[in-house]
Amino acid sequence: MPRRAEPGPARFVTAGAVARRAGVSRSTVSRAFTPGKNVSPEARSRIITAASEMGYRVNRLAQGLIRSRSHLVGLVGANLGTPFHASQVAALSEALFSHGMQCLLLNADRPGRDVAPLIANLLEFRARAVVILSGTPPTAIVEECRRSGLRVILINKPLPDVAAHTILCDDAGGARLAAERLLSAGCRRLALIGSASGTASIMRRIEAFRAYLTRRRIEPVIWCEGPTGYETGVAAARNLLGRARIEGAFCVTDLIAMGFMDVARHERDRRVPEDLSVIGFDDIPQASWHAYRLTTIRQSVPQLVAAVMHAIARDDEPAPGRAPAVLPVSLVERQSVRPK
Repeated sequence: MPRRAEPGPARFVTAGAVARRAGVSRSTVSRAFTPGKNVSPEARSRIITAASEMGYRVNRLAQGLIRSRSHLVGLVGANLGTPFHASQVAALSEALFSHGMQCLLLNADRPGRDVAPLIANLLEFRARAVVILSGTPPTAIVEECRRSGLRVILINKPLPDVAAHTILCDDAGGARLAAERLLSAGCRRLALIGSASGTASIMRRIEAFRAYLTRRRIEPVIWCEGPTGYETGVAAARNLLGRARIEGAFCVTDLIAMGFMDVARHERDRRVPEDLSVIGFDDIPQASWHAYRLTTIRQSVPQLVAAVMHAIARDDEPAPGRAPAVLPVSLVERQSVRPK
């Protein structure tokens, strides 16, 4: 008895197969699935019916290669598991999908990783744009993107003399709001809790907070060690609260503030806000939890998403040195700072 042939691997249904069943040309099938293209109602009906029966799906990647531009938008970032970055990625990917685009997420978590190879992958896919959430791309790869029509959007990292769209949070304005609020609560012995990351955004917050207090002849205790995370707040509180009678602390992120608060209350017997006022930055979802009720500086994710989508949709190319878009911030009052 002859052996039955093993079934081969499943294959995607092609536009040519749909065209043959519907009795039309392949180009007519392509036009039927392209918004704005002219196809007779009768032909469109036959094509849609055939496609539905056969399980046909449009090959968007192939469309992008034909048009020299796909619907792909790359998101390059590190520390994507942190609450603020996770909320950015979730909101951006949803907005891209609602505008007919697809998100390609590229992880730059490896320490010291050069983001240029990640961006180069997007050039191979003929992506429409790349949004750099973390890392600083070399000028050469940004220029290659410009020549290839790949729009580069930088978040919170201005690069002088580079043709890229730049979107910044008003970090300096937020740091000043934090300093004003701590002073209005009567705090004079202040601490500034940062990290050793050295990112442009963190440095803007540190420098603006110090400058504001210097003009008022107040010198804060400064801690800038470790990663930008909860554990840095823990280390700072254990180091500083045992040897200094600090009345108020500005932490450059909410996660740092939460670590600082937990040690202050549970290891140093400091009441928040009666003994110690604490302000964070970002307004991550956990900041509103009952355990923290953290007063913080809010970065608006919806405003960031709107600015990114506007940059993707723009017809003009960015000129080198063009002023960045600066997104406003606001003080969110909860219960980690003494009343005025």
